[in-house]
Amino acid sequence: EVQLVESGGGLVQAGGSHRLSCTASGFTYDIYAIGWFRQAPGKEREGVACISSNDGSAWYADSVKGRFTISKDNAKSTVYLQMDSLKPEDTAVYYCAAKRGLLRDTANAYGYWGQGTQVTVSS
Repeated sequence: EVQLVESGGGLVQAGGSHRLSCTASGFTYDIYAIGWFRQAPGKEREGVACISSNDGSAWYADSVKGRFTISKDNAKSTVYLQMDSLKPEDTAVYYCAAKRGLLRDTANAYGYWGQGTQVTVSS
């Protein structure tokens, strides 16, 4: 069974930094992608950053490009989302997701999801 568990949510000051973690288990495919998505109240779930196991390539939403960095530690089966220069508009529930195959930036391409972790950025 594939299981994804996010951690690291919390309250952060605007302009500050924070890091989220996603620990995966039961995912043994050679080619896969891990993505971070977020959803604010009343808004659609949107892609934030994704990373591929194929070549380590990454995708970032324009809204976070240059501020967020996605990385992975294969030994720990963990994917991280380093968030710098946080803005109040980054406030959302952040979800970790996984899919077989190559990287995609759309939520409906991902079949496995964590429960989410709340990130609140205060002004």
